[in-house]
Amino acid sequence: MMLYLASQSPRRQAILNDLGVRFDLLLPDQTEDAEALEIQLPNESAQAYVARVTLNKIEAARVRLKKRQLTFSPILCADTTVALTQSHRQEILGKPTSHEDAVAMLTKLSNRSHQVYTAVALIRSMDDQPEIIVSTTQVFFSELSAQTIQAYVKTGEPMGKAGAYGIQGAGSCLIERIEGSYSGVMGLPIFETCQLLKKASIPYILSV
Repeated sequence: MMLYLASQSPRRQAILNDLGVRFDLLLPDQTEDAEALEIQLPNESAQAYVARVTLNKIEAARVRLKKRQLTFSPILCADTTVALTQSHRQEILGKPTSHEDAVAMLTKLSNRSHQVYTAVALIRSMDDQPEIIVSTTQVFFSELSAQTIQAYVKTGEPMGKAGAYGIQGAGSCLIERIEGSYSGVMGLPIFETCQLLKKASIPYILSV
C-alpha cells in the first residue's frame, strides 16, 4: 500500500524514503495558487496557523486527486512554521522574501529560543476527515555575529525555509540545542508521522 505526499519538500520526501514508505507526489499545478493557502489571519497563533494551513493543503490535494481522476490512496501533508515569542506576543517567521529579510530574521533569532511547529495530516479515504497532529519543538540559537549571519545567508540555504534556516544543513552550526523533535524541525516529525501511518495501515520500516 502506498500514499500520496502533497509536498514539494525534498526533506519530507527523504524522511519517507528513510522510513521505507512507498509514495507518489501529488503536487499543485500552475492553475493553483499554493501561496494563498499560507496567508496568516489576524491575531492567529502559530499553532493554529500551521494546523489550518496543513488542513487547507490536504483539502486542496483531495480536490487535485479527484480532478486528475487518480486512483485513491491515503494523502499525507505537512507544514512547518517558526514563531518567536517576546513580551507575550508571538511573531510568525515565514519564508524569507529576500537576502535582507533572511538577515533580519536570523538577527531576531540570535541568542534566543523560538518555537518550531510542524503539523502533519493524513486522510484515509476520499470522504475521510483529516487526522492531524502538531509537533512542537523549542530551538535555542547561539549568539550570532553579523558576519556569521551574512556568511550563512550567502550559502542560499535560508531561502525557502521558515525562519530562514535549515537544521539539517549548515544551519545546524547556529543551533546550541533543541528540546523536542529534530525531524519536526526538518519538516516532518517522524514519531507523529508513524502514528498516522500505522492507523492508516500504511507499511513503514518498523510496522508490524
